[in-house]
Amino acid sequence: MENQNTLMIIIILSVVALGLILAVILLRRHRPIPSDIDLMEGRDFEYYCAELLKRRGFQEVEVTKGSGDYGIDILAEKDGVTYAIQCKCYAAPVGVKAVQEAYAGRDYYDRMVGAVLTNQYFTQPAVEAAKKLKILLWDRGYLESMMEEN
Repeated sequence: MENQNTLMIIIILSVVALGLILAVILLRRHRPIPSDIDLMEGRDFEYYCAELLKRRGFQEVEVTKGSGDYGIDILAEKDGVTYAIQCKCYAAPVGVKAVQEAYAGRDYYDRMVGAVLTNQYFTQPAVEAAKKLKILLWDRGYLESMMEEN
């Protein structure tokens, strides 16, 4: 009987330990972006995103000039693929206009891939437009994953 009690205690402690480990992994994985990201001005957000892209192996990362950039904030290259990236630091979901800007800017800068990178998520019309126009949507979850890697 004593062996059965000992075995039950070991099993219970193992399950509790496994639960704690899983909780820590999930909490680290879904850590919110620090609030100061959400408070950044547009230009600061662009430079912050450019730095994250560099740390993820993007090369020739260049923040475009502030005005007259044809809707593109960052130009970059990775593994032979060239990117034109529109950055949006918003307090609400990102709409179709950002997708249209990335689409036009991709062609203007003669890049292979257009993308929109944001601290938020995208509206359903934006998702549909991006699919049709072949624009990558990098939302808050993607931004969080980039931050976790650094």
